[in-house]
Amino acid sequence: MQKSPTLTLPFKLLVLCLLQLFSTSVTAQIPNIVLEPDGGNKKASVTEQIGIVKIAVNYSRPGVKGREGRIWGTTVAHYGLQDLGHGTSYAVPWRAGANENTTISFSHRVKIEGKDLEAGTYGFFVINGPDESTLIFSKNSTSWGSFYYDSTADALRVRVKHQSLEQSVEWLRYEFLNQTENAATIALSWEKRIIPFRVETDRLKLQIESFKKDFQTTRAASDLIQAANFCLANNYDLEQALIWTNRAVNMRVMGEKNFSTLSTHAAVLMALNKKTEAKAIILEALAIGNMREVHFFGRTLLSSNQIDEAFKVLQYNYDKHPDEYTTNVGLGRVYSAKGDYKKALEYMGIALQKAPDILNKNNVAVMIEKLKADKDVN
Repeated sequence: MQKSPTLTLPFKLLVLCLLQLFSTSVTAQIPNIVLEPDGGNKKASVTEQIGIVKIAVNYSRPGVKGREGRIWGTTVAHYGLQDLGHGTSYAVPWRAGANENTTISFSHRVKIEGKDLEAGTYGFFVINGPDESTLIFSKNSTSWGSFYYDSTADALRVRVKHQSLEQSVEWLRYEFLNQTENAATIALSWEKRIIPFRVETDRLKLQIESFKKDFQTTRAASDLIQAANFCLANNYDLEQALIWTNRAVNMRVMGEKNFSTLSTHAAVLMALNKKTEAKAIILEALAIGNMREVHFFGRTLLSSNQIDEAFKVLQYNYDKHPDEYTTNVGLGRVYSAKGDYKKALEYMGIALQKAPDILNKNNVAVMIEKLKADKDVN
């Protein structure tokens, strides 16, 4: 009987390499098992947007777990800087949460308690005290807890006073409180203590900077008009708005002469008190605008307190479309703005009869009641 040929050494090595490669590729395709966070701590995140500034806090939530009165100033949330016997730091602040770094990210520059902080993601640490704490925003946001804290990586430190809570908060939490257009308070709450700090943004300036960056390339005229309307609505940087509306109307590639571009250009000129230039453009816009476009242009002028010009536009619209709900509401509003509530009631009464649906009917009814009480409806 003929013997099977023996494998040569190089061929044996090739087989072993292929087996190893197959084993590695199969192993690489198997995902890690899913485990809950260590120590029963809950992972959480909270986000908020102030203007265009996006803020996100990512953290783990330790629980009180029956330790009321034994959280602050203990090994759980120690006071001052301490050597915790782990990592590279011998002067460690509290990690302001559990497990990995608590991190706070800002998409744009902000002020924390009145102090400047650039955009970025920061490790968040706290040097606790009995009545107030020092908050640390560290450029090191990737370490485990605060065991590797290095003060040379501090981007900002601020001091804040604590507040007391009547009811204990079981799981540590961060939340946004007292929001305004330009600011919010971020509050860390745990057990019966709250540690708040105020975040402020230069909302209008940041938005204009963002527009300018966006407009460093070819953009549709509608984008430029949207930016100009933002300036109008906030009465901010109107000279820049004029540059954008002029570009929207006259730009050699993407410029458009339509009702939207012309009317916004005119509105900006009016806001800058360049009335002679504005009137010529208003006439050009009115000639091509439909009833609803003209109505909302009049409302735009009215909202920016250009009452006389708003009256001319809304009267023009009414003269062309006297039997429409929209034009009667327009004249009712502008007469109200002029303080002629009796005249305003006449047009609102007609509008009530011509209301196209129950929602508009109810809105007009509310305005009529205000006018009867000699109150402006705008």
